[in-house]
Amino acid sequence: MRRREMMIAAGAAMFGLGRFPLGYAAPADGRKRRLLFLTKSSGFEHLVVKRKEGKLAWAERILTDLGKANNFDVTCTKNGSDIGAANLGKYDAFFFYTTGNLTQPSRDGGDAITPDGKLALLGAIASGKGFVGSHCASDTFHTTADRDARRKNQKNPDPYIRMIGGEFISHGRQQSTRMTVIDSAFPGMKKAGSSFEMHEEWYALKNFAPDLHVLLRGETKGMEGRDYQRPPFPATWARKHGRGRVFYTSMGHREDVWTHPIFQSILLGGISWAFRNVNADVRPNLKTVTPDAYVLER
Repeated sequence: MRRREMMIAAGAAMFGLGRFPLGYAAPADGRKRRLLFLTKSSGFEHLVVKRKEGKLAWAERILTDLGKANNFDVTCTKNGSDIGAANLGKYDAFFFYTTGNLTQPSRDGGDAITPDGKLALLGAIASGKGFVGSHCASDTFHTTADRDARRKNQKNPDPYIRMIGGEFISHGRQQSTRMTVIDSAFPGMKKAGSSFEMHEEWYALKNFAPDLHVLLRGETKGMEGRDYQRPPFPATWARKHGRGRVFYTSMGHREDVWTHPIFQSILLGGISWAFRNVNADVRPNLKTVTPDAYVLER
């Protein structure tokens, strides 16, 4: 058995994959939900979504198995053509683990999203569909290609960035840091306790939507690297986009994070909320729990 297969098997045994639902809330109407998982990489292609020998990538396999264990269907794709008005109605929510300008050619062989497809996606979410983003979903459709401007907040972020609620700046070396749980009542958050530490590739983020409901706050004190010499800022959040529900977590770079029980519980909670299986109070709290979120350097 190869290393990846062994890790998946070990993760399933250790964390109960297929035996109990972790943070997922089943729908009251009993209807099986459908999730479209886009892993198109127009920029850097992360290892967890890199396919080999035509097989699904690590994150695709983990999410597909989580769907099977919790009675929702996952369709995995690297093709931007699946993001279009004719196809979006098939799904209850969309999950992005993507990089770069997705209307441009892809490094992984997948075709591009058309500009109309991008507009259709944003319109579908605003009309009531769910959206989930992990890690590099915030490294997608950057507001500006200017590297110097990347380290500044913009007055008018890209429409996709306004939808997801924040934008990737850069990251330093992988390291352990503490996440403070702001809302333990949100689906999937109870397993995280009041705080937890995780070894990850932590993103520095900017262009936060003012109506974010912050779920996890990244504590930057003691972190190494230029990217983190700033006050604490949101690392996981939920927000409403029109009638749609948007959930984002900056976690998800490392293979072992994808099999970590806290990450899986938080992710499944976000998915179930995006599906409208469960409700939650997501009133904006950005200004009260991360008052200096827009400060990018100390």
